[in-house]
Amino acid sequence: MFLLSSMVFWTSFAGSLFLILGFILYRRDIASARGLDKLIVLGPIFVAAPLATFGAEHLRAGRFMASMVPRWIPWHVFWIYFVGLCLIAAALSFTFRKCLFWSASLLAILFLIFISTMDLPGTIAQPNRIDWVLLFRETSFGLGGLTLAVIVQQSKGAFTIHPEFTGFPRIVIAIIRIAFGLILVFYGIQHFLHSECVSGVPLEKVTPAWFPLRFFITDLAGAIELVAGIALVINRRPRFAAALVGLLNTALVLFFYVPILATDRGTEQLVEGINYVFDTLLFAGTALLIAAAMPRKNDREPSAAKPA
Repeated sequence: MFLLSSMVFWTSFAGSLFLILGFILYRRDIASARGLDKLIVLGPIFVAAPLATFGAEHLRAGRFMASMVPRWIPWHVFWIYFVGLCLIAAALSFTFRKCLFWSASLLAILFLIFISTMDLPGTIAQPNRIDWVLLFRETSFGLGGLTLAVIVQQSKGAFTIHPEFTGFPRIVIAIIRIAFGLILVFYGIQHFLHSECVSGVPLEKVTPAWFPLRFFITDLAGAIELVAGIALVINRRPRFAAALVGLLNTALVLFFYVPILATDRGTEQLVEGINYVFDTLLFAGTALLIAAAMPRKNDREPSAAKPA
């Protein structure tokens, strides 16, 4: 009980601390941004805070989480602690904007390892809806890290919104756009098929019966993600589409998951609630990072190469 109680404190403290630090350190970028870019510039902050939260969770519950490591990999507890330190290091890098290329690249590789060693084998062995949702969630997180790495590489070490991509980086960003779009299409359909479940990332948790308009919220979230996903796949207003998904999931964190967390009782419920809050915030941050890589105008238009 003490471990769970301390984990509630440290995970929520770590996430809140990095959110506050992020808004302080990015305040000039937020102030100078215009229109939709005021939201898009928050991408690294919304990724850093969940990474710090999950890093703290790994460090506080390493022995309990060791069973997540595949049996054929030795030193289970060591890897849980190591991953926790990696997540916190990435959060520090994203917040203080130091070594961004390396931290973003390594974060993408980390999620690729998760996918190849845990998510994909489990999904193939016993496929079910939730396994597919989790597989695509981890994939989207990896795409977010890869997107930031490409942005930083193109911008010579800095996080820049809407850099002009040429050559191979342009191809990579196009692949990321299509892949994330397909994930959103899948999630949108899942929302319609399972309106009783929570919104944003359509996991198995059922929305509490007391929550007002719960089916409408899920269907609305599904419609937004479906339309945005199609827009990204066909490359129609991709910046707006990705930013809209970021805005949707940010709103879900504030007005959906936080109120549900406030009604949770007991440490296990609180830990689960904190995970849902920061998972959804990480998904929002991922969408905003992808929006940051999209041109201000559709890149199929002749004028897209010109500064907006």
